Amino acid sequence: MTDFKTIHEAATKRLGEEGIKNRLPERVSADKLRKLSDDRYLSHMSFRVFSTGLKHDLVRGKWPAFEEVFHGFDPAKVGFMNEEDLDRLLGDSRIIRHGGKIKATFHNASAIRDIASECGSVGAFLADWPCDNIVGLWEELGKRFKHLGGNSAPYFLRMVGKDTFTMSNDVIRGLNHWCGLDNAGKSKTGRKLMQAQFNEWALESNRSYAELSMILALSTEAGK
Repeated sequence: MTDFKTIHEAATKRLGEEGIKNRLPERVSADKLRKLSDDRYLSHMSFRVFSTGLKHDLVRGKWPAFEEVFHGFDPAKVGFMNEEDLDRLLGDSRIIRHGGKIKATFHNASAIRDIASECGSVGAFLADWPCDNIVGLWEELGKRFKHLGGNSAPYFLRMVGKDTFTMSNDVIRGLNHWCGLDNAGKSKTGRKLMQAQFNEWALESNRSYAELSMILALSTEAGK
């Protein structure tokens, strides 16, 4: 195993301390996760779903209309939207008219309500999940929600501030370069190996998983 000090030194050599610092994700406290309302979690999740395969600026420009047609992403209201609402939304040129993703939003609103019933809120559910098993959270989100598999779950978590590493190409390349984990992220076993490696680095460095992920991504020549 390569210690994280060596990886950090490689990234620093490429970009300098200030260059790394400017790219590190913001840390969000568990209290802040708890305070964010369920409608905001549904909004962030839906933004992630509709952004897949598209430029974020395009989706962001349409988001005020999304907020309007999806009732401010109130899970109770969106969860009761039906086929009639689907037909109406498919005819609304202000939003991205993707039937599968619109239906996923209906489903995801109901899934958020289920989690809120079990845990009090989505924020509490996320805040209480241990980061040393963040890949387990990815899997749980992929099971409960539609269009939140693969990279979408970790990127959604990064959006709302839950500490997580990602499976970006640069992260995968870094794991291969420093640890020989060439299958990282491609299977359940590979994700567990990733988790174990990040757990080791977290103990060594006392850094967040998001910071570890970014520094790792910046440590090789391809990292930007």
